[in-house]
Amino acid sequence: RNMSSAGPEGRKKMRECNGLIDSLVYYIQGAIADHEPNDKATENCVCILHNLSYQLEIELPESYTQSIYMQRRNISSNDKTPGCFGTRSRKVKEKQQDTPLPEEKSNPRGVESLWHSTLIRIYLSLIAKSTRNYTQEASLGALQNLTAGTGPMPFAVARTVVQKANGLPSIRTMLHVSHPTVKKTAVSLLRNLSRNTSLQSDIAREVLPDLVSILPESVPESDIVCETTASICYTLFNLTQSSSHNARLLLSADGLPKIITISMNDSNMFSKASRAASVLLYSLWSHTDLHSAYKK
Repeated sequence: RNMSSAGPEGRKKMRECNGLIDSLVYYIQGAIADHEPNDKATENCVCILHNLSYQLEIELPESYTQSIYMQRRNISSNDKTPGCFGTRSRKVKEKQQDTPLPEEKSNPRGVESLWHSTLIRIYLSLIAKSTRNYTQEASLGALQNLTAGTGPMPFAVARTVVQKANGLPSIRTMLHVSHPTVKKTAVSLLRNLSRNTSLQSDIAREVLPDLVSILPESVPESDIVCETTASICYTLFNLTQSSSHNARLLLSADGLPKIITISMNDSNMFSKASRAASVLLYSLWSHTDLHSAYKK
């Protein structure tokens, strides 16, 4: 566990170690099957996998990235209606987000396991079943790492979490735990997921009211709550930016007074949360059909 957090070279060596990742996954699967998701060894295994998934897309061996992006390029070039701005058009971006991950294999080995749907489901199972804060945080953190980039892998993982593995209910529960870093990591994961336009309606329906409910009534009192608050605001920004329906959902959840209060604090310590709230307010105002409702 310590070695896995030693930096990029350490992560690379451990990912390449024959049988190591497979053994960690095998152990966790056994612990879940035996209804023992809270033992220390399971926590250690998940924390190692969490660390090995950090910057995975950037650090993958060239053979994987070439395979993923070559197939990706072929799919994009076959699109007959690229839109006004060629490959930069929004339609193509959304199409790219919906492209299946080429490397999904029925029997993954080694580094392939790190982004495979089997391990994604294991993380979601641990989030739901474990009561150890470190295990919950590491499971959420691994999913956060895997959904952090902008390439095909993060979007495929996001789609698996939201649509294929029905992971939002388990993540939503973590928004209401008392442990601040678990809550912060859950929000950061949702922020990553919410960047995927094809998933925004699902995410808004499942967790938008919960995100509003955990916004503080006043200015956050600690750095970690301030960071969590900023992350909530940016998640809400993603969900409402292109959706008047989601903006109305935020309004009906009584989110506006909270966001206004947070945005009005200009002290340096809380500027991150205030800035995020201000960005969200500016975006909400772009929905002109809601102006009268806002004013009320």
